Amino acid sequence: MRRFVFASLLLALSAPAVAEDTPKVEALGARLERATYPYPVTMFPVKSQGRSLEMAYMDVKPDHANGRTAVLLHGKNFCGPYWRATAEHLRAQGYRVVIPDQVGFCKSSKPRDYQYSFHQLAANTHALLASLGVDKVTVIAHSMGGMVGTRYALMYPQGVEKLVLVDPIGLEDWKAKGVPWRSVDDWYASELKTSYATIKAYQLKVYYGGTWKPDYDPWVLMQAGMYEGDGRETSAWAGALTYDMIYTQPVVYEFPDIRVPTVLIIGQRDRTAIGKDAAPADVAAKLGDYPALGKEAASRIPGAKLIPLEGLGHSPMIEAPERFYKALDEALH
Repeated sequence: MRRFVFASLLLALSAPAVAEDTPKVEALGARLERATYPYPVTMFPVKSQGRSLEMAYMDVKPDHANGRTAVLLHGKNFCGPYWRATAEHLRAQGYRVVIPDQVGFCKSSKPRDYQYSFHQLAANTHALLASLGVDKVTVIAHSMGGMVGTRYALMYPQGVEKLVLVDPIGLEDWKAKGVPWRSVDDWYASELKTSYATIKAYQLKVYYGGTWKPDYDPWVLMQAGMYEGDGRETSAWAGALTYDMIYTQPVVYEFPDIRVPTVLIIGQRDRTAIGKDAAPADVAAKLGDYPALGKEAASRIPGAKLIPLEGLGHSPMIEAPERFYKALDEALH
């Protein structure tokens, strides 16, 4: 009974989170089999690399449709449900909202021998949308989702009405700046150490400027839940492979090739950088400068607009929802 009460409090999102130093972390399964999502979840069959895989998604229909569809792309350390409040905001404006979990993440398949690439994730997403009869979307992409969204816009420009990048990673090439390479085995060893404490410590420092609120806990608990119990090894291996993808497949060099209307929403306190922990001190000090990176990206993407959010970090939709919605409305209109 404890498990189901916890899941209800955690994922129904209708009650405030309870503040405590170290909340109980439930083992939710490598594919969040024991987690409840805020909307019905459908599994889209993906035929890819000789495998039959599943891509989980939520399809949120508006009460009064405006004829437009938004696809919300999650970050590396998040799953579809953290978009719930944003989906409701868009739904109220008439958007149909599609929220996928990418292959390798959350409720979707985590094949051990998959060749992860942003091209592949974008192609999977395009196939999903085509199966739903959606041929043109507004792409709203956060963190790692920004790299997927950028690739999607480059591959399918005719299918993108607008690209909104919310604190995307990939605004710089970390390896070119001096972040040392690490093997998948090294990433795996690091991922095996993932816990509520390590996730919270990282997000507290990088995302939220040293101030923690109970509202942040559900998303840490969801991620940590995949690494508890029987899900740890599968989740850690998928995490290692996708970190390698992020490090080795920069999109920053192709920003001038984007040919869709683009808006960047950038938290000015964000300092996210992959591999920063392993970089020499002089290199690390220069990484993740989002105020500068946002301006540079906006100058290199033809016609791009920049909306800076002063005093906010990597996840403005969680840290300051109303400020984020105001920026999002500005981006979409």
